[in-house]
Amino acid sequence: MTGADLDELLDLFRHPDVRRYLLDDLVVDEGWVEAEITASERRFGSGSAGLWSVRSAEASHIVGFAGLRPFFDPPRLQLLYGLRPGYWGRGFATEAGEVVCEYAFEALGFSAIEAAIDVPNLRSGAVLERLGFVEVRTTDEGAEGTTFYRLDRRRD
Repeated sequence: MTGADLDELLDLFRHPDVRRYLLDDLVVDEGWVEAEITASERRFGSGSAGLWSVRSAEASHIVGFAGLRPFFDPPRLQLLYGLRPGYWGRGFATEAGEVVCEYAFEALGFSAIEAAIDVPNLRSGAVLERLGFVEVRTTDEGAEGTTFYRLDRRRD
């Protein structure tokens, strides 16, 4: 994600089906998206990980985003992804998740990757399971409860 992606990302994050689970239905403004882009660029610049824009070979516009972003207290980097609804069910989230996980394990040396979803977000749970994540626990945190997942680095 870069500043050049601001308008498309703002539109994406404001989409009702995208923000439902990612933002607990909060409608964000341009400043929020700018701050996310800046924080992501800062993490990449420090040798960590941020968020990438996802584009389709068939479309010139952004169809989603994927990467690692800090959540919770203390902050922990977690896998995060989101797609425009027209791209759901087409393998984009799984493919993007595979790329992010490979980057985290190979380039950054992670031993494990965490992810969390809202309990009713069954589509994201299915993506995580396809990626090999294992459900760790479910809590009543968040608006509808949160399920936590973990993917350990495979030792060959």
